[in-house]
Amino acid sequence: MPITVVGSIAYDSVKTPFGERERMLGGAAVHFALAASFFDEVHVVGPVGADFAEQDLEAMRKRGVDVSDVERVAGGSTFFWRGEYGWDLNTRETLETRLGVFEEFKPKLSERSRASELLFLANIQPDLQREVRAQLPHARFVALDSMNLWIEIARDSLLRAIAEVDCVVLNDAELRQLTGKPNLLSAAREVLSWKPSETALRGPSVIVAKQGEYGASLITRERFFALPAYPLETVIDPTGAGDTFAGGLVGYIAANRARGLSDELLRRAMAHATVLASFNVEEFGTERVQRLAREEIVARLRELRAMTHFSGAP
Repeated sequence: MPITVVGSIAYDSVKTPFGERERMLGGAAVHFALAASFFDEVHVVGPVGADFAEQDLEAMRKRGVDVSDVERVAGGSTFFWRGEYGWDLNTRETLETRLGVFEEFKPKLSERSRASELLFLANIQPDLQREVRAQLPHARFVALDSMNLWIEIARDSLLRAIAEVDCVVLNDAELRQLTGKPNLLSAAREVLSWKPSETALRGPSVIVAKQGEYGASLITRERFFALPAYPLETVIDPTGAGDTFAGGLVGYIAANRARGLSDELLRRAMAHATVLASFNVEEFGTERVQRLAREEIVARLRELRAMTHFSGAP
């Protein structure tokens, strides 16, 4: 089932204890699309400036990603972010952000993008998320990501956006901030308990909490499921890991959604998301995922399954 993702396409300059890169390909929509493209057709919607290199569009095309809805703004500059990580790669310092063409972004979706059955609303202003959501009223599965900034300055808009999606993807701190609840499980249950407004299409039934090096959790009204992060001896750059995780999650659901959104399907999607994210952090930016082969994903999935399986009487 085709997927549409709407979000940032960017250049990132990143420094970690293990090296640095200047103006590498990044942005939430890019990381998501590269991961999701292993599973199904992906349409990317987002703006770039006149400075955006054709070879970076080609990097997505090589993975089969449809970039025809990437809008090149004449005379504009591409969204740019500069950040630095210390030895604790769970935290980072933003040194510079230039919104460029992203500041005036008004999503323009082609008929092909509007026809997608799955939609991922990457981290953009909540009112824009709702505008995009309204253009795909018949999408069978819609997931949304956000961040602490929108919780702080646009909470009411974000709540309205959440009421119109099936799945909310946030990190554990953002979930606690959003709900005012003291721990992950109570925060997720709070979001699931919210009743959709009269104009909302449904309201979320799946909460995914990203927990960095500690893994991720899946919470529905009936179940709780958690996986650790895939253990790595070398982590170079976590930039984009969360969006890569989301791409693996939604991509796997897209490829298997015809069988119904079962608990088992969601658990397998979490495993694929975890593995995709583990490859992302092994090198800078999109470097590792651009070279990734399907056989490597399968091999790491087998390893993750062996690590998290146990048997015997309680």
